[in-house]
Amino acid sequence: MNRLPETGFLRLYQIIGDKMTPAIIPISRSTWLQGVREGRFPKPIKLSKRTTAWRVQDILALVNGSTDHNEESTE
Repeated sequence: MNRLPETGFLRLYQIIGDKMTPAIIPISRSTWLQGVREGRFPKPIKLSKRTTAWRVQDILALVNGSTDHNEESTE
């Protein structure tokens, strides 16, 4: 897996991969979005009208098996 920064944001293609980017979590886009709706995966953050991203901390918690990835940020 690529080294991730401790803080920041990841776009969906950086999480599930695409033709040019290796996947951190190798699942399909539809499976990822369904998991977000069901609460199995972290909720995204809207950075702008057309830009959605996930906090690196939430993705690392998911990969490491932590269950606190759905808690709201206090920032």
